Amino acid sequence: MRFYNLLSLFAIAVLLSACGGSAAEAVDSIDAKAAEALAEAAEAMVSDATAVMLEPMPATQEFPDAAITDWKYEGGTFMYETSGYEFAVPTPDADALMCANSGKGQHAHLIVNNEPYIAKYAPSFEQALPDGDHHILTFLSRSYHESIKTPAAHRAVMASVKDGAFTNATPIADPMLFYSRPKGTYTGKGATENVMLDFYPVNATLGEGAYQVKAVVNGKEEFMIDNWQPYFLKNLPMGENTVELTLMKDGEKVEAPLNPVTRTFTLAEAPVEE
Repeated sequence: MRFYNLLSLFAIAVLLSACGGSAAEAVDSIDAKAAEALAEAAEAMVSDATAVMLEPMPATQEFPDAAITDWKYEGGTFMYETSGYEFAVPTPDADALMCANSGKGQHAHLIVNNEPYIAKYAPSFEQALPDGDHHILTFLSRSYHESIKTPAAHRAVMASVKDGAFTNATPIADPMLFYSRPKGTYTGKGATENVMLDFYPVNATLGEGAYQVKAVVNGKEEFMIDNWQPYFLKNLPMGENTVELTLMKDGEKVEAPLNPVTRTFTLAEAPVEE
């Protein structure tokens, strides 16, 4: 729309010039209010070009058979048994995506009470958890940190922990939204140009007329998401950035545990090689 307004103003100037006035007289004949609108439109066009954008990621490597076949926490150690999936190998399409990728390969994300995830590259690892009740999500991940979005490849439980073990773990019954990416520090052109936004809804199917996710970037840009897939955040400024994710329904925040969730992450230029 701003582009067509600019064309209209230019056409007026050309028309006035064609009727006998010079180009300068034609421009002078545009009143001050129109000139101000022209300047505002030009400024807005520049602003639009640098605004943060949210774009769907290209289709990624599928894992239709990936599954967590057994999962437990005993003696302060998490133990996974999986099928159709391999830890600590690169996902085949990682290089083509041009985004942050872990050189350690594929791994599990462990999210406790919607705190920043813990990435683990082996099916057994020690991890201290305080005694008490916790909302816990774990899922199998591609090497570039995108979750495998199938029922068999995740576990979401309300767990009671005592002395480094689950005393009870039942599937989460409430609608919930878990935050995964972005996280930490992104360094260098490739990692900072395409910053993946990924999240995990539980008991909440996204879609038109169903649940949605509201993403607010740096407190100002707002996006409503109704399709569960990974996205690229583009045009983020260098330095600290924030993303707030809120599970929504019918235009209202869902009264769900740990909703909304906010995370701060950092973009940095690659160090100059001497």
